[in-house]
Amino acid sequence: MAEHVIKVPDVGEGIAEVELVVWHVQPGDTVKEDQAVADVMTDKASVEIPSPVAGRVLALGGQVGEMMAVGAALIRIETAAEPAAAPARAATQAPRQSAPLRTAAPVVTQAAPATPAATAAASTATGRAIASPALRRRAWELGVDLDKVPATGTAGRTTKADLDAFVAAHGSTPPATARAGEHRTEPPRAQRDDEEVIPVIGLRRRIALQMQESKRRIPHFSYVEEVDVTELEAMRAALNQQWAAERGKLTLLPLLMRAVVLAVRDFGQVNARFDDEKGLITRHGAVHIGVATDTRHGLLVPVVRHCEARNVWDTAAELARLAEAARAGRATRAELSGSTITISSLGALGGIVSTPVINRPEVAIVGVNRIVQRPMLRDGLVVARQVMNLSSSFDHRVVDGIDAARFIQAVRQRLEAPGLLFADAG
Repeated sequence: MAEHVIKVPDVGEGIAEVELVVWHVQPGDTVKEDQAVADVMTDKASVEIPSPVAGRVLALGGQVGEMMAVGAALIRIETAAEPAAAPARAATQAPRQSAPLRTAAPVVTQAAPATPAATAAASTATGRAIASPALRRRAWELGVDLDKVPATGTAGRTTKADLDAFVAAHGSTPPATARAGEHRTEPPRAQRDDEEVIPVIGLRRRIALQMQESKRRIPHFSYVEEVDVTELEAMRAALNQQWAAERGKLTLLPLLMRAVVLAVRDFGQVNARFDDEKGLITRHGAVHIGVATDTRHGLLVPVVRHCEARNVWDTAAELARLAEAARAGRATRAELSGSTITISSLGALGGIVSTPVINRPEVAIVGVNRIVQRPMLRDGLVVARQVMNLSSSFDHRVVDGIDAARFIQAVRQRLEAPGLLFADAG
């Protein structure tokens, strides 16, 4: 037998340490050659570490959430024999870099199968059966003391099958108040003292640190404006009816992105990045719009590049491609970085007002709230109109309040008169 040590690889870009975000194996497991043993994360990139040898896992070098130095022992594997070519292979074995948004699931301790003795001890340890409120009510209606029912569920939980088996063996005595036509009293409610501890690791930690730095270092101020999108929505419906089959269906976001592109021409200070350590503001001619996207891995910001050179259908197609890649875990590092201004939308859950956090080092973010139908006064008549709010935040060190307001008003003007989105093709 021989022992092979897999070390934390050098993943490039001058990275000196990585975060261990998930183990795919545990001590005692058998691994095959090229099988993934762990995932580590650097910045936003998640890297899958494969094993260059086959064997049995002896020990793990760290815990999930731990920062590990490049070159540190990651995992020890017992191999069948001394592998003659293993050192050479290990030198050429490259970690597999996955999409930046792979992240670990919450750590869950694997419980051994419960024995009748163990479950009985668990249920009697507190002197009260562990059961759902629905099961407690059913037991009360049957006149069964749930604490006397042997429990076979996970962690000593009493199940419906346990109650049915007890009733079959011992019978039931429904309380008088449960008889037909008589008043029922409320059964006792279950008291809960359970807790769940979730480690903040991987992408979740990166998001938390980024949000923390943004709020700590950027003096945010928000500006909210109401926008009548009745004509915009009517135009969007007409465009989709005419062109959806050929060009793809338009949502609100590509139209908003076009309005932002056109407004940025007159307010270049909002399409910028601020290096506050060097004291440098870089205004960009290119409009790379990040769109905050909710995924099962957390909040990600895929970037639609060069929106200034795209029409609304091209923008819509690229946005759909990036959003799908982000949600599926296939977005690359380049596709999740480099934005110059960000749009944040909660869709139908957008609420009335929000205060979005700026995607540092950018200086502006445009937040979209949900569209609602509201009575409005037009030409002396009360009519139903479709209205939404733009809730936007700006870096007050870079963007003055009056310029922020004028920028949002320029966006609003183009959304309320949507023909302007297509009047200027330049």
